[in-house]
Amino acid sequence: MIYRTWPFTLPPEIEVFAAQLPGRSNRLKETPYTDLTALTDAVAENILPYLDRPFAFFGHSMGAMISFELARNLRRRGSPQPVHLLVSGRRAPQLGDSQRPMHDLPEPEFIEELGSLDGTPPEVLAHPELMRLMIPLLRADFSVVETYRYEPDAPLDCRITALGGLQDAHVTRPQLEAWQEQTTASCNVRMLPGNHFFLQTEQPLLLRLVTRELQSHIL
Repeated sequence: MIYRTWPFTLPPEIEVFAAQLPGRSNRLKETPYTDLTALTDAVAENILPYLDRPFAFFGHSMGAMISFELARNLRRRGSPQPVHLLVSGRRAPQLGDSQRPMHDLPEPEFIEELGSLDGTPPEVLAHPELMRLMIPLLRADFSVVETYRYEPDAPLDCRITALGGLQDAHVTRPQLEAWQEQTTASCNVRMLPGNHFFLQTEQPLLLRLVTRELQSHIL
């Protein structure tokens, strides 16, 4: 849903396809993925018909991990590769994750940890019925992130743009710069105002940056 306005803001030459994963919106009743490999396998199989034109991947936080591993998944299949990878709010995968695992915490601790991340509005955290709906999906998402184990492989050939928030306490500029190791092409780092959720608070600026980064691929 975060990407619903992007088609109306980006240039018409850039067509937006947003992946709707199980457990969200109109797929709310479907079981969400808890494992990144299974998730990227499913996405790879479903997007193959749409890869007949030059394409790029954009992903924020967990989505950045999905985008990166999706590109590597497609390469293993001998399928087309993205011309550009835009990773947002996520440290380079080879650095690992030093945060305390959350996905299997008892519910009171899990909710407390959610509150400390500043990504869930307090009124949602205080709404028991809504949280009963949200907790299984949130646990699944954290499981995807926290059970991921990076496997070294040859770097990608596409350009990478790594985006971060200047006030993000969890992802620093050096951690974004480390994405250079994952490509034989260039890696540009762009820092935006805001914390980890600059994707929402700085959307107009973010979309201008995305447009600028993709312009060179538009014939």
